[in-house]
Amino acid sequence: MPTRHDRKTALSRRDALKLAATGAVALTLAACENATGATESTATTTPAATGPFAPALRIPQILKPTHTSGDTDYYALAAKTTETEILPGVRTKVLTYGDTLPGPTIKATRGRTVVLTQYNSHTEPISTHLHGGHVPVSQDGVPWDTIEPGKDRDYRYPNTQPGATLWYHDHSHMTEAEHVYRGLAGMYLLDDPAEQTLGLPTGEYDVPIMLRDAQFDDAGQLVFTMGGFKDRKTLLVNGTLPPHFEVAARKYRLRFLNSANERGFKLSLGDAVPMQIIGTDGGLVPAPITVTEFYLWPGERVEVVVDFAAHPVGTQLVLNNSIGEVDAVKSVMRFDVTRSATDASVVPAALRPALDLGAPTVERQLVFKFDLAMGMYLIDGKMFDENRIDQRIALGATEIWTIRNDDLKPSIPHNMHLHLTHFTVLDRNGKPVDPAETGPKDTVTTLPGDTVRIKVKFTENAGKTVYHCHLLDHSAMGMMAVMEITA
Repeated sequence: MPTRHDRKTALSRRDALKLAATGAVALTLAACENATGATESTATTTPAATGPFAPALRIPQILKPTHTSGDTDYYALAAKTTETEILPGVRTKVLTYGDTLPGPTIKATRGRTVVLTQYNSHTEPISTHLHGGHVPVSQDGVPWDTIEPGKDRDYRYPNTQPGATLWYHDHSHMTEAEHVYRGLAGMYLLDDPAEQTLGLPTGEYDVPIMLRDAQFDDAGQLVFTMGGFKDRKTLLVNGTLPPHFEVAARKYRLRFLNSANERGFKLSLGDAVPMQIIGTDGGLVPAPITVTEFYLWPGERVEVVVDFAAHPVGTQLVLNNSIGEVDAVKSVMRFDVTRSATDASVVPAALRPALDLGAPTVERQLVFKFDLAMGMYLIDGKMFDENRIDQRIALGATEIWTIRNDDLKPSIPHNMHLHLTHFTVLDRNGKPVDPAETGPKDTVTTLPGDTVRIKVKFTENAGKTVYHCHLLDHSAMGMMAVMEITA
């Protein structure tokens, strides 16, 4: 059994977080103002690069199995501090999986088990969580199940769920926000052989895009301040400054992941270029949805197909973020149509049947709110305690959860990530949700004053795990709770 944090150290960190949190209210307020367009910040903007969209888009490397045996693929990763070039000519210290920022992509196949040996070469405990994975609780990477420095453990992922864009990241409580911010995150793409006949773009035309923000000091080193959202004015796309990406005049499948701690995005391409949403957190939606913009909040994934054949060779299309508060975070990347191409891919009218969750038998209500007196973020008025069971759930039950964000003054957004399963978002403030929220979800955002209802079925794995705000600075400051699923 992995050892636990030293209790005295944990208490000292908690005290430090309380002090930081009081100042963090104003900083987190900016996240909501971005979403509503209420104000503009005068914070320092992006460090000078060699020119707009100067870097080429870096596609994260695919992690190769160390070996295979029967229906199991074996992988190994080490979490450790290394250096990489993010700003031109500067070596920046980062915390990585496998020496790269972001971590390498694991490509798994439905029906084949993945065994990941995770080494901890870092100086603090870590806990690797497969975000969106339907896994036994012993493999979930929960905050209290840590790998101590110098140790390792095996995670076993059964991959029995439908294909989806998942990701893996650190989940060690009170340190998860800083660890992910410094680089402990990577994509996990679960392919479903049954969906290969759909004809969607594949291979080099199936592109993962991880979005986040950061703050750098004058020496080009990452600066982490708990709740320091307002100073994170440098966008990173797959670990580089906003890049360009040379594309052929054909269809591409773009898998967007928001791996930022607190920043939300509202993404559009060029001058209202149509994009077809084909997937959300848990995989394909029932049918493609044509949009010209969509929201992407921390932890969320949205898959779109863009047909660049509609644009002449030589066209440049900028991916924009309309809720960026300064110019430096409004322009995300540029797509350059550089060549013609044949294209046999299609976007079929039917993709995957909607989740069949059955009739609900239980209703629960959750309230997310910052407690100014405590200087902590709370769920239902309580700060995270791994020894307290906040929700007891029967395995196989279908439930409706109503999630309310009471942080109106100050205005603070939150979102809720549920481990082990996926859900359907029923409505937001009694109204239908945006297209990007109509598919299978594991993370849902609540803006100040919002009430969101989700329908969820706990069908596969019993045991003790967590649900929490995936604005990670919030979860690190207490906005997390424990659920126990019992057979």
